[in-house]
Amino acid sequence: MAIQKMSESVYMGMCLEMGTPQQVASRRDIVDIAEMLKYNEMLNKPITVLSGSSREGFRLSGSDVDYMRWPNNHRVIWDFSQVQFYNTQEHALILCDSSESPPGFTLLWLPLESIGRIVLSACVRMNGMLYISSSKYREVTCSIILSDSTAHGPCSSGIHRECGCELEYDHAHCFVSDFWPPSASSWIDRCHSWPPPHVVNDIIRNGCHFVAIGHKLGNHTDNEWRISFSRAEYKLVCSMNHTQFLTYGLLKLFLKEVINNGLRVGDKLLCSYHIKTAVFWAIQQNALPHWHPNNLLVGFWVCFKRLLKWVYEGNCPNFFIPENNMFLNNIYGEAQRTLFTRLYRLYEKGIALLLHSRSIRSYIINVLVNPRLTVCTVGLSLISEVELDKNIFNEMFRNDSTCPTDLRMCRKYLHTVEQSIGLPLTQYHIVMLQKFTATILQRTAFMLHNLYNNTGSNKQLYIVDKMACHMLKIAARFGSVSDMLYIAMYYYKTFRYREALSVIDITKVKLAQPYLMYNCHVDREWYIEAVGGQSLSTKMRQAVAQNIILDNDNEIFFISEIIPEQQSSNQNNERVLFIPPLVLLYLLEFLCSRHVDTLKAQRALDDLQVLVHHDQGELIPIFLRDISWEILGICQQIAGNLQAALYSYQQSLGEYPCNRIQTATRQRIQDLHL
Repeated sequence: MAIQKMSESVYMGMCLEMGTPQQVASRRDIVDIAEMLKYNEMLNKPITVLSGSSREGFRLSGSDVDYMRWPNNHRVIWDFSQVQFYNTQEHALILCDSSESPPGFTLLWLPLESIGRIVLSACVRMNGMLYISSSKYREVTCSIILSDSTAHGPCSSGIHRECGCELEYDHAHCFVSDFWPPSASSWIDRCHSWPPPHVVNDIIRNGCHFVAIGHKLGNHTDNEWRISFSRAEYKLVCSMNHTQFLTYGLLKLFLKEVINNGLRVGDKLLCSYHIKTAVFWAIQQNALPHWHPNNLLVGFWVCFKRLLKWVYEGNCPNFFIPENNMFLNNIYGEAQRTLFTRLYRLYEKGIALLLHSRSIRSYIINVLVNPRLTVCTVGLSLISEVELDKNIFNEMFRNDSTCPTDLRMCRKYLHTVEQSIGLPLTQYHIVMLQKFTATILQRTAFMLHNLYNNTGSNKQLYIVDKMACHMLKIAARFGSVSDMLYIAMYYYKTFRYREALSVIDITKVKLAQPYLMYNCHVDREWYIEAVGGQSLSTKMRQAVAQNIILDNDNEIFFISEIIPEQQSSNQNNERVLFIPPLVLLYLLEFLCSRHVDTLKAQRALDDLQVLVHHDQGELIPIFLRDISWEILGICQQIAGNLQAALYSYQQSLGEYPCNRIQTATRQRIQDLHL
């Protein structure tokens, strides 16, 4: 009974650490729909998708973010009979040659030399034939994403800055095959009880990938490629029930906080992939007949014993190709014996070994201290509606990062949205589609204006203007409360100051509502009273605001007064400029009012000054104080208060450089001539 209560307590804790079923489902659905829209087959460009634990639905602090990237016009085939499925004018074909490679690895042979420049530069000749070298391909692609990337296994690694956070990333540059590997055919025959047949069929239909790393003990280490089942693993994790998912998460935490705690990077022999493999085998072999919250710890123990056995034997069989022993590279000899001793000492402690995990120990201690504790394990009761909504909207806005480069791409995106409407969609898909549509319409409106403003006739300009206004109004009806500000920006850009001020006044009232959710700040009682129980779409339109995103890539300058900031940000490899909605509102109100009501302009400047000077991170996120001080300085400079402007610019330089606008700030200080 004690183990059952501990299991339920840990299950509750893991839901808080890793997410409830609803949270995990929303994360997966939002990423899935965002990637489907951004990387539809119509878009002839390399595919970059989220992979690893983030794609699976985990949001673990301190974890790096994994991506896979492959050229969409290349395909790997297993034999020549598969050529018939491709138009060789559209796809460059690559042939597998596994005859001299260890299980799970292969050489990639080019039967024809008509292939992309990057791939060709990574080729070597062996026995008179052209092969793509994995080591050379890593060198060639290492700095494609960011110039300061470094090689890390098969990936290019570095630091990615997102909304004030620095995240480590791994980009695996790979190739894709639409066909299931013959060497993994035995896996299909093993799938009697798990995963279900429809998942098996889906996995087989989606083939596999090849990542640029060879087997250390192979004959062609520098040229071999490892077969990757990343897409299949994602589908397997999605087919787990929530107890199985949390068991996997508990093992990941245990690996990080106990097994690998205090070890140097080179001494961390076990990785999360070994953990995942152990869970897959345990589920498929029915090591635990029923995975339920009250036996979560039993499931953990089953998987931990399996890992211990593998380390003792020196054999970790790949889930898809069991002949591929994933310990061969590094867990053998003295390292293997040391690891086994470390794990066995933990094993001897029994389930008390989890007391060494800082994230989990309190949930076990609660039961030990109070054996009569009643634990509620119903997922819906573990997190409030408000907390769930906050997580969903944060996830949405983080994935709403589409920056189409031209009108043709905008049109294709919108066509993809139109096609997706007929699909079976969850509530998370629907609200993400809504936001995505609003974003694309906003980008399209400003692109149209930019294109025809310099070249169009009066009639064309009139038609384009009507279309742009219509798109922005539709976007405001689809999107969040702050999307109204794109209409105000457009009116200011087209010199309609009174119309802009009318929109600003409406938006100001909406942004001042006590139930507004912005950047995780919300009054829970007001929010529930206003929109509790409503659909996510309704909540977003009526009660949610987000940061304003100005695209730097397309030479579209939304507000002429902050062109230097966009240029500085763009020169420093930032694709977009983030501005808090209320800061942008006061900027626009100040700029528009200067043309129609100078007293109102001064009030807007005063309101902006109070906001920037006194906000405690509620209306201006800490990581956006650089642009907020900058905008205050710009307004003060326009108003003629140069000393105040200097102070604001200096404050901007002292803040975290989220938007990388320092070049513009320093130039503005020089131009003050004080």
